[in-house]
Amino acid sequence: MAELIVKAAVKDALEGKNVAGDFYEALDDEVEALIEDAAERADANGRKTVQPRDL
Repeated sequence: MAELIVKAAVKDALEGKNVAGDFYEALDDEVEALIEDAAERADANGRKTVQPRDL
């Protein structure tokens, strides 16, 4: 899957903190898992639209 996060936005959100290079990959993996789980929940509920409640 493509990169889902924007590194500059993450760095801005963590203002004043140093960010390890491998943090971005780990965060991207977590976001990908959240998206997959949300899509599965939508499918399980007979919907094609993924909604906030699927998170």
